[in-house]
Amino acid sequence: SNYQFQTYHMALGVPHSESVVIKNAIDPIEQHVKPKDKINLIYHTTPHRGLDILYAVYEQIAKNRDDVHLDVYSSFNVYGWPQRDVEFQPLFDKLKEHPNITYHGAVPNSEVREALKKAHIFAYPCTWLETSCISAIEAMSAGCAVVCPNLGALPETTANFSIMYPFDEDINVHANRFYHILNNTIDHFWQEGHQQKLK
Repeated sequence: SNYQFQTYHMALGVPHSESVVIKNAIDPIEQHVKPKDKINLIYHTTPHRGLDILYAVYEQIAKNRDDVHLDVYSSFNVYGWPQRDVEFQPLFDKLKEHPNITYHGAVPNSEVREALKKAHIFAYPCTWLETSCISAIEAMSAGCAVVCPNLGALPETTANFSIMYPFDEDINVHANRFYHILNNTIDHFWQEGHQQKLK
């Protein structure tokens, strides 16, 4: 991507003409029908990428509506690095205690792919400088709306198909923006125009 070329050029002095980026890819997720009883949010990446913001925002959303559930597939165990999870244990405990959140930890990708078929929105208040985001690509392949900021290469990765908002380093500003756009996406998920965009 252009973002990656620029990063390598600026940080390492590698000329554009000598740069090659190996692109990410996935096996497309087969056609399926989304459940209609409620809106299922999903977060399926490591916890340091904005899970704390998602929990705080979802906690507020869940106070005002009972038609939304959150599934969290997140742990450094996916990289075989369980000691890195220690700092996130208090957050994991909060997720486990919330009645409308199911915390799954680290599971095989095949299980995440099945969960994406039941999910409606990839809720991703990203704070990590993504260069390419497999989680977003999988979510889009599964017909999920992707709600994320315009940080790093997320604009390129989601190719204007995400519901994107301006990133802000101030966590409170970020959380407030994410809250409003996520709530709006939940409200309008089943509208025809939105469904056509997801297709």
